[in-house]
Amino acid sequence: MDYIIDFLLELIITAPIILFALTFHECAHGFAAYKLGDPTAKYMGRLTLNPLKHLDPIGTICMLFAHFGWARPVPIDISNFKHTKRDLALSALAGPVANLLLGFIGCFLYVLTLNLLPDYFTSEITFNLARILVTFVYYLGWLNISLALFNLLPIPPLDGSKILYAFLPPKANNWCKMHEREIGLGFMIILIVDSRLLGGYITYGLSFGVNAVFDLFVSLFRLMF
Repeated sequence: MDYIIDFLLELIITAPIILFALTFHECAHGFAAYKLGDPTAKYMGRLTLNPLKHLDPIGTICMLFAHFGWARPVPIDISNFKHTKRDLALSALAGPVANLLLGFIGCFLYVLTLNLLPDYFTSEITFNLARILVTFVYYLGWLNISLALFNLLPIPPLDGSKILYAFLPPKANNWCKMHEREIGLGFMIILIVDSRLLGGYITYGLSFGVNAVFDLFVSLFRLMF
């Protein structure tokens, strides 16, 4: 029973963080593309922090329960870019960078909260409220870092694949773009089904990277207190 209560509490705490993280991620893509000359996202109403404009049902559910997910991609017309490969890579990079920024802020608030709240533990009620606040800022940092690193994987349709395209030779670039759907589907199957072998190693590597970045940010802010 306690496990179910803790799970539901965690879900309630993380849901608004995930909604904002995914929304901010996609809005950053659209804003970067707009600044690089492509107004498609703006004309389609995607330069907004309204989550209803960005969320993908399956990606959001995956983010809620697996802590790795995605939103509905912002439309980009690469013909509007002056430097197609470079600008596509920069607009793709904007999403993970936006989440790393939110993760950085979350880690700062996490350290700040841990240092300030003990003075206010005067009752069981304040202790429980403090616990909820600490959990919230912890996940604000951890989940945004997770989203950033997951999307930096160089696998279609993740942002990392578009960054990779900027460095691939034309023949390899064309082959990857022609087989994006198959590669992406295979990747999802590996993550979900092959959890003991390759999928497990990918998940472990991501978790290791996320924890390393989170610990780095937290360590930097602890130097301030």
